[in-house]
Amino acid sequence: MLEFIQAGGWLMAPIILCSVLAMAIVLERFWTLRRSNVIPANVAKKVEAWAETSDLDYSHLMKLRSDSPLGEVLAAALLNRHRSREIIKEAVEDSGRHVIHELQRFLNTLGTIADVAPLLGLLGTVVGMIKVFAAIVTFGVGNANELAGGISQALTTTAAGLGVAIPSVFFYRYFRGRIAEYVVVMEQQAIHLIDTIDRGNIKKHRNLPGA
Repeated sequence: MLEFIQAGGWLMAPIILCSVLAMAIVLERFWTLRRSNVIPANVAKKVEAWAETSDLDYSHLMKLRSDSPLGEVLAAALLNRHRSREIIKEAVEDSGRHVIHELQRFLNTLGTIADVAPLLGLLGTVVGMIKVFAAIVTFGVGNANELAGGISQALTTTAAGLGVAIPSVFFYRYFRGRIAEYVVVMEQQAIHLIDTIDRGNIKKHRNLPGA
């Protein structure tokens, strides 16, 4: 491995840095984007029960808001439950934008690494080819040892850059797909909760004296 790194020259340093950063992001996102962490089971049913029975207080809502991204979105609806349906939807959409931004944290960096790593490898190829032609000018084509260094650098950096870029692209697209799936589920559950709140508000209005 050390010989491989040495063969790539100084350009292996930023490529290795990209690989370490990409691995850290992938591990962090796998931990953060667990389904049990983003969309905990039974949260939606529990929240709907709260809305139907009016068993709500500020501590309930703050705990719900801090427990999970789904809870944050549903808490936005409950905090505005006494307002019109349009205002509730606006509050949920505002909260949803913040949640999506948090879920996508570091993905732009991972995508940038996927774009930059092969370019670093290509730069290493160019530098290696420059060394090859410089050796040809100086020593001619008969000195294989002088030519081998430049060719080795060109091939090594290209392979290293692609080795970082390919998994980075894969995981970037994978996490984007997982987030899109979570967003659809959160939208469905938020709409269902808004409908429950709306029915409760209509029922209360009908039970008011003179309604």
